[in-house]
Amino acid sequence: MNPELAKLHPYPFEKLAQLKQGCVPPEDKAHIALSIGEPKHPTPGFITEAVIAHLHGLSTYPTTAGSNELRHAISTWLDTRFKLDGHINAMTQVLPVNGTREALFAFAQAVIDRDKDPLVLMPNPFYQIYEGAAILAGAEPYYMNCSVQNDFIPDFDAISEDVWRRCQLIYICSPGNPTGAVIDQATLTRLIELAHQYDFVIAADECYSEIYPDETNPPVGLLEAAYAAGYTDMSRCVVFHSLSKRSNAPGLRSGFVAGDADILKQFLRYRTYHGCSMPPATQAASITAWNDEDHVVHNRELYLEKFNAVLEILSPVMSVSMPQAGFYLWAETPIADTAFARQLFEQQNVTVLPGTYLGRDTTAGNPGSNHIRMALVAPLEECIEAAHRIRSLIESL
Repeated sequence: MNPELAKLHPYPFEKLAQLKQGCVPPEDKAHIALSIGEPKHPTPGFITEAVIAHLHGLSTYPTTAGSNELRHAISTWLDTRFKLDGHINAMTQVLPVNGTREALFAFAQAVIDRDKDPLVLMPNPFYQIYEGAAILAGAEPYYMNCSVQNDFIPDFDAISEDVWRRCQLIYICSPGNPTGAVIDQATLTRLIELAHQYDFVIAADECYSEIYPDETNPPVGLLEAAYAAGYTDMSRCVVFHSLSKRSNAPGLRSGFVAGDADILKQFLRYRTYHGCSMPPATQAASITAWNDEDHVVHNRELYLEKFNAVLEILSPVMSVSMPQAGFYLWAETPIADTAFARQLFEQQNVTVLPGTYLGRDTTAGNPGSNHIRMALVAPLEECIEAAHRIRSLIESL
C-alpha cells in the first residue's frame, strides 16, 4: 500500500461520529443537522429535466476535455461574472470536472514534483482535501493560520522566503470554508506577484463565490484579480468552481477548472489517464445551469433570509456575525468547541461541527479551537429552531 495513506488524518465527520458516541439526545426533539455543507434547497427543475432529456447519450464515451458547447458556456459565465473582457479561451483555459472535490485532489498529483522537497501551502482551518492531496502527492503541508486577528485571511507577507522557495502549490479558499472570509483584490494581486517571483501555482477554491448577502458586491475572483493586474494570460492562476452550491446540485458532480493554459494542458493530460470524463447528460444539464442566473439570485435570497433570522436569535448570546459569503456561520463557543458540540447534540439534538476538527495544531495553536461551523443548509424553519436550541444551551451554561 502507499505508505503516505498512513499520514492521512481521520475526516472531520469521522471524528464527529466518535464525539457523539454514547450520547442519547432527547426523543421529543427532532434532529437538526447543521454539520455538513450539503445544499438542501431544491435543484432547479430545468437542470433535472436536462439530465433526463439527454440520457440517450449513455451510448457514447464522453471526452475528458468535455464538449465545446459546455466549455463555451463556462467561459461565457466566467467572462461575465469576473469581468475578463474576453480573455478566457474556452478551448485552452477551461476544463470540466466532476465536482471540485476530485479536481482539487487530482490537481496536486499533477502539479507537484515530489523530488524537490515540496511544500503545499493551505489555510488553517481548511477543507481537508487540500491536506490529503498534498500528502498523497508526496509534499509537506504548510498551514497558514486564519484567525480573527488577521480577519480570517492568510497573511502572505508573514511567510518566510525559505517557505516560498519550497512552495510548489498554494491552496486558497475564497469565500472561505469555514469562515466565509473573502480575500480582497489587492491581496490576491500580491499573491500572484509572489507566485511569479517564487515559481509556484495558485489553486483557488471558489466554489462558494455565488452565495453572498449583497447583490451589489459579489466576491472578487483570482482570475479577475489577475486580469486587472495585467496578467491577461492568467499565468500560475487556476480556479475551481462548482454547481453544487451555486445551483443546489451536489449530486450532479459538475464543476470546472480554469486559468493558465499551459498548466491546464498538462492537467488534461493527467486526467486523460485518470479516467474521469463527465457523462454527456451531466454536461447537457451543466450547460443549462451555467447559462441561467435567475435561480442563483433566488438561492441567495433564501440564504439571506436564514442568516438574518438565525443571527437575530444568536447574536445576543454568542460571538457570531454575517459572513462575507458562503453559507456557514463561524461562531465562537463559550466552552471548548468539542464539549459544546457534544452537549448540543446530547441536550438539544442539534449537530454542528467543532472547529478544532477543521484545523491543525501549530506553534500558535489550532485556529479552529473554540469555534463551531454551522451550515445553514436546512429549511428556514429548521434553522430557526436550531438557533433557539443553541441559544437555550448557551443560556444554561
